[in-house]
Amino acid sequence: MLFSWVKYWRHLRGAAIVSATAGKPHHGADGFRNNYPHAMPGGRDFFRWRWDAWRNKHPRRPPQGYKLPRAQPRVAFLQQNRSATSVTWIGHSSILLQLGGLNILTDPVLGPRASPLAFAGPRRFSAPGLLLDQLPHIDLVLLSHNHYDHLDESTVRRLNRQAGGPPHFLVPLGLRNWFVQRNMHKVTEMDWWESQSIDALKIHFVPAQHWSSRTLTDRNQSLWGGFVVDGPAFRFYFAGDSGYSKDFADIGERFPGIDLAALPIGAYEPRWFMRNQHVNPAEAVQALIDLGADSAFAIHWGCFELTDEPLDQPPRDLALALNEAEIDAERFFVMRIGETRIY
Repeated sequence: MLFSWVKYWRHLRGAAIVSATAGKPHHGADGFRNNYPHAMPGGRDFFRWRWDAWRNKHPRRPPQGYKLPRAQPRVAFLQQNRSATSVTWIGHSSILLQLGGLNILTDPVLGPRASPLAFAGPRRFSAPGLLLDQLPHIDLVLLSHNHYDHLDESTVRRLNRQAGGPPHFLVPLGLRNWFVQRNMHKVTEMDWWESQSIDALKIHFVPAQHWSSRTLTDRNQSLWGGFVVDGPAFRFYFAGDSGYSKDFADIGERFPGIDLAALPIGAYEPRWFMRNQHVNPAEAVQALIDLGADSAFAIHWGCFELTDEPLDQPPRDLALALNEAEIDAERFFVMRIGETRIY
């Protein structure tokens, strides 16, 4: 009975979405969908993956002595800077972007686990490069989607209580109510290819090949994607989380001249299970080519143990892929956690 009501509610919500946005193929009767059709793994595939890992005694723990390379955070500079363009990798998909006089935070996850539970689920193996009290006042938060390794409730609640007032949260379509239910109201929803002008910046929400869910009953009920941020003489692209698809070429065509892209390189094994939702390093290199970006740096690796490859494997595979594609390593570089680059 409960399942029937949930299914009926999802049907009504999906019908409302289609009615309100007729003609958009990524809006469906049962929720949102990707631009380019592909098979997505289901529950049986998940259990097959975990069974195979258990049966083969797959080593999912980090290598002994694992420690992500770290940089001394430039806290004083970041807290005072309102003129220089800078990018700081906080860890996983959390980035501090300073552009056009604004402080922008992507996918803020600074808690100890990427999980709905405080005592279980993927735990952080590398402390954040910046702590919450070391951040400058955050003006904007760009949220790619609602998975727990990209949206941490405790982090966004603390950001909402920051001194000087809450940041402006830009979130995918269908996710604003999650924030409002938690008494966070400075929130704007965005659909793919929609734009918001904020001070000197223009921010565009762009497609990705992925999915969304935070519970067993809300799969694909909110959208997912990435962001292109246009500032004075600097264009930045944040991919969020994505499998490889023509979306990257579409974004490069609509937004030529990307100066810097933040591209995921981790959480890709086994390929039969992960390929349609997470790029591997070779596909990330192809995404760089498709985008036509001047340069890129690697995100979504090294912090949370989400899949089967060792936590320190993605940069090695990235180096091999760059060599194969005859692309200089500095064009697609790996940052130390907490490292800041000034442009």
